[in-house]
Amino acid sequence: MSTQEEYDCIIIGAGAAGLMCGITAGQRGRRVLILEKSNKVGKKILMSGGGHCNFTNLYSEPENYLSENPHFCKSAFSQYTQWDFIELVNKHGIAYHEKTHKDNDGNDIQKGQLFCDDSAKQIVAMLLDECQQAGVEIRTRCEIESVECDHGFALTSNLGNFHCESLVVASGGLSIPTLGGSGFGYELAQQYSMQVLDKRAGLVPFTLSGELKEMSSRLSGLAVHVDLSCRQQCFNEDLLFTHRGLSGPAVLQLSSYWHAGDEVAINLLPGKDVFEVLKKAKGVQGKALLRTVLTKYLPKKLVHECEARWFVAEKELPLAEITDTRLQEIADCFTQWVIKPSGTEGYRTAEVTIGGVATDELSSKTMESKTRPNLYFIGEVVDVTGHLGGHNFQWAWSSGYVAGLNV
Repeated sequence: MSTQEEYDCIIIGAGAAGLMCGITAGQRGRRVLILEKSNKVGKKILMSGGGHCNFTNLYSEPENYLSENPHFCKSAFSQYTQWDFIELVNKHGIAYHEKTHKDNDGNDIQKGQLFCDDSAKQIVAMLLDECQQAGVEIRTRCEIESVECDHGFALTSNLGNFHCESLVVASGGLSIPTLGGSGFGYELAQQYSMQVLDKRAGLVPFTLSGELKEMSSRLSGLAVHVDLSCRQQCFNEDLLFTHRGLSGPAVLQLSSYWHAGDEVAINLLPGKDVFEVLKKAKGVQGKALLRTVLTKYLPKKLVHECEARWFVAEKELPLAEITDTRLQEIADCFTQWVIKPSGTEGYRTAEVTIGGVATDELSSKTMESKTRPNLYFIGEVVDVTGHLGGHNFQWAWSSGYVAGLNV
């Protein structure tokens, strides 16, 4: 009979949630082992924020999260806030800044997104340092073959057999499989008869087809500040044209709400009464062309594409010769451009997985399964998904912390 290594708590997954859980449990004197299937820990942390890690958001609130139960996340956030994580970052002397965005008039605005000045590696180093101080053991390249209930949990893996009193699933979702995304956590939940909600890719670019894709490809690399809306959700952010379709913060945010077949409305000039702009220009500079006026507000390449779509008959007409009715129709094209994405780029590039282990199955105070004692689910594997901008990391820190207090 093969021997088993004994631990108080085993955590599956050495990402943001798993590491935070390990630190918290270790600080309580628990003997903790974290098992990670990839070759190194914190891969998503390392690639996030363009390598600078958007580690939290000053304005993280329950309203920034999608879940079948929008109240579920409140308990974890009340127990461990963004200020608690910022305090940890400060303790380790990591320099960071709040990212600055531009509004439509070129003014600086800030949305609470905190990034490392230097590198995401500092956040991983901080977490590993805390793990070491708390006596947490971490093993990488671990493929778990089976999990069985046996007065606790018995795990069989390529690195040997393990046994623990408490098991924490922090294995993430299906997003970005190259960084270790997998369905392991969902399968384990189902093994214990826990409900797993339908899953789909979130924070992911849209793909287009036909002439829309051709147009987007011609504009590839061009970004414009827009209002993007669908299903009563609207985001005022940048939209980026790509060779495959649409990306940028506005698209990533809206993708979490979008379902296949939904139309998306684009306002290319948010905050502007485009008809009034055109009507005023008609009165002041009647000989000017539409594109001359519009290129004051939008990139020339984009105006050229819009001209070919929406006002080809008027492209060489001076404004004075275009009726107000027609100007209104053209203005509406810019503020109410409706498109239907053909799909998304899927889990290959998605930052998160929408859906997952149903919150009804878990205690919001501890993240413990209601039906299987000492089994916990934290982070992305749970049906709690944040908006873009550091909110998903905050859910990882908070959910990991509360599980760590209870394992």
